[in-house]
Amino acid sequence: MTTNTDRTAAPAAEAAAHALTQAEPAPGDPHWMETLRDGSHVLIRPIHHEDADLEKTFIQRLSPQSRRYRFLGTIGEPSDDLVRRLTDVDYRRDAAFIALVHRDGEKREVGVSRFSLSADGRSCECAVTVADEWQHKGLGVVLMRHLIEVARSRGIRSMVSYDAADNAAMRDLAAFLGFRRKTDPGDPKQVVHTLELAS
Repeated sequence: MTTNTDRTAAPAAEAAAHALTQAEPAPGDPHWMETLRDGSHVLIRPIHHEDADLEKTFIQRLSPQSRRYRFLGTIGEPSDDLVRRLTDVDYRRDAAFIALVHRDGEKREVGVSRFSLSADGRSCECAVTVADEWQHKGLGVVLMRHLIEVARSRGIRSMVSYDAADNAAMRDLAAFLGFRRKTDPGDPKQVVHTLELAS
């Protein structure tokens, strides 16, 4: 995969850790330009509450299967409350990164990754979603690596993702990033992916 992430992971993590200390970072701080496998360029930055329209359109454009994988169930039109919860992030505890491109004179969200800190502060639940037409380009890896580096810089010890058992793309991504996989004991149709960040 051709990406700037491997070369800049440590400086990027330090910059993000420094910037993401307020409830919401300043616009444009931090941000990264990334090159994907096919040569496409995307902008990665923290998601803001002003991105509500972008996030809503992003969800609407997902295929039914991608939407099911993202929300672990069928949803219709995303409600304003759901969009608000997805874009109103308290960066003192949680984090979310959005991938943006310009196409046909329009700014578009093409991917997002996020984590939510557990009550004890030792682990976090994470998720990543990539627009259907932007899958298989390495964008999921880029988004997750930024998320992982921020979690590690904060001293979070493990990341957990709950996914549909038939989500082959997430299975492959999780394996590539070093997550362990096991069947969810509470739901055989789901799996739990776990990444240890500290021994």
